[in-house]
Amino acid sequence: MTLAQECLIALGGNLPTDQGGPQVTLRAALARLADHGITVTATSRFYETPCFPVGAGPDYVNAAACLRFDGIASDILGVLHEVEAEFGREREQRWGRRTLDLDLIAVGDTVLPDASTQAHWRDLPVDRQVREAPGELILPHPRLQDRAFVLVPLNDIAPDWVHPLLRQSVTQMLARLPEDDVRCVRAL
Repeated sequence: MTLAQECLIALGGNLPTDQGGPQVTLRAALARLADHGITVTATSRFYETPCFPVGAGPDYVNAAACLRFDGIASDILGVLHEVEAEFGREREQRWGRRTLDLDLIAVGDTVLPDASTQAHWRDLPVDRQVREAPGELILPHPRLQDRAFVLVPLNDIAPDWVHPLLRQSVTQMLARLPEDDVRCVRAL
C-alpha cells in the first residue's frame, strides 16, 4: 500500500485546444486530474511568460499546483502524460510550442534516481539541455532552480518547500534569479 504523496507540478501552454486558449486549457487539465484519482490542494495564480527561445511561438501561460496522489512518482508522471495527450499534446520538439505541459517538479523530498544523476542533469550546460533529455524520471526537476516561470508560481503555493539536495526553499531559489527573469513572469 502506498501513502498519499504531496506533489508539485508546473503547468504551461501556449497553443489553443478544443477547450479554448491556454488559460482555459490549464483549468480544464487541473479539473481532469480528479478523474485520475488526483486531488488538487492548491493552485497558483496564472502568469504570462515570454516564449523561449524568443520568437519560437506565442507567449506561455504558466501556473503551479500542489497535488495529493496515492502512488509512486512514476505513476503520477504517467497520469500527467495521459492528461497532456487528452489535450492534444504532441512531443515533437524539445522546448517547442505546446497545448499543455504538465511537469512533475517534486514529490515530497524524493530524489530520483539518485543524487549524482540528479546533479548531472541539473548542471548540464544550456546548449546540451536543448538537445538532450534524460531517459528516466529525475526528481526534483533538474532545472527548477533556474526557471522563473516555475519558481514564481511555485512561490504562490509552496514558498517553504525545500529542495532536498540544494537545501534552499522556493523563496530562496527565486531570490537568486536575475531580476529581469522574474520581471518577465507577469500575473494575468
